[in-house]
Amino acid sequence: MTEEEEKERCRQIQEIIVNEINRGGKVSDDEILESIEEHVLRMGHTVYLPAGKKDEMIRAVFNSIRKLDVLQEILEDSSITEIMVNGPNHIFIEKGGRLQPYPKTFSSRDKLEDVVQQIVGKVNRRVNEANPIADVRLLDGSRVNVVLPPIALDGPVVTIRKFPDKPISMESLIGLGSLTEETAGFLKKLVKAKYNFFISGGTGSGKTTFLNALSEYIPSEERLIVIEDAAELQIRGIPNLVRLEVRNANIEGKNAVTIRDLMKSALRMRPDRIVLGEVRDAAACELLNVMNTGHDGSLCSGHANSPKDMLSRLETLVLTGMDIPLLAVRSQIASAIDIIVHLGRLRDKSRKVLEIDEVIGMQQGEIQIKPLFHFQEEGQDGTGQVMGKLCKTEHSLFHQEKLYAAGISI
Repeated sequence: MTEEEEKERCRQIQEIIVNEINRGGKVSDDEILESIEEHVLRMGHTVYLPAGKKDEMIRAVFNSIRKLDVLQEILEDSSITEIMVNGPNHIFIEKGGRLQPYPKTFSSRDKLEDVVQQIVGKVNRRVNEANPIADVRLLDGSRVNVVLPPIALDGPVVTIRKFPDKPISMESLIGLGSLTEETAGFLKKLVKAKYNFFISGGTGSGKTTFLNALSEYIPSEERLIVIEDAAELQIRGIPNLVRLEVRNANIEGKNAVTIRDLMKSALRMRPDRIVLGEVRDAAACELLNVMNTGHDGSLCSGHANSPKDMLSRLETLVLTGMDIPLLAVRSQIASAIDIIVHLGRLRDKSRKVLEIDEVIGMQQGEIQIKPLFHFQEEGQDGTGQVMGKLCKTEHSLFHQEKLYAAGISI
């Protein structure tokens, strides 16, 4: 049986089952699965089907009726980290850090649109021609972006960033070569001493993963407030944990709850620390306010190509929300942020900590930073993997007051 014949048989069985459901009313998943198995086994009497192919067809039909069709089996594959659907006929996945086409497709554009509505409907969101763009998250924490026609010219576009069931630990990152054990020990002391951290990097560089791993070092007796645009962090081991998520405006454009609103509210919750998943707008004003008003030990991430670019971007974000002199903004940033950890993806697609910088202060109107650790490349091995490690520079930590106050020695 050819691939096209197999698709047609699955479509026929799906149509029969859907008609049965429509006639019989509410039907359980087990009853649907049993009915699909009967039809596939009956088909096996006329067409030879290997046992593996039967199971594959049963699963495909069930996923099409009750779950997310082709996307379901991709979502269940833990080795796939990103899913990109460019219309019904083109699906790409990221596996092992590399993009590759996925062999299966949706049966039609209508089926893909049904799957989109199923995704957004589970979290009480709506997406249509009037509101063609939506950002939602699945129940497992995966982040989903949807763009519908007429904005998307070739059919619905769905991008899903998957997250592991168990968060990647700092120990795992050391094992993967993202940073060294020496560097992790250094960062652990700074986190415990309540230095303010900013994690910077490009898209897909591992900012969320690293922020999550860094949170392992937060003492368990502290009260932690986590604020995110879309809940992605999987912080564990903190009993006194409060998680807050942005709420977008409704169809009338009302009742939105922004990052800035949540930051203001968090200050009234008696936090020991505040973790902001990512700063990308004027909420940077509230972030600086948090870091400069006694809430030391705060963690945040942001998109940038280098630590210096991150500081420049922060200046711009603050100026969009406040009309104050640039020098005052720079002074606030220099006072608020202690450490910048910059991440990146190398040409072999591996994610590394490329630089750890300390913010020294202001000099002649400019924010001064100096590198404490820097990634040194040592060439490539026979498989094309970049060799190198994060090395300590000649600079030592300049501001050690928080370490002394916490009774910690470097």
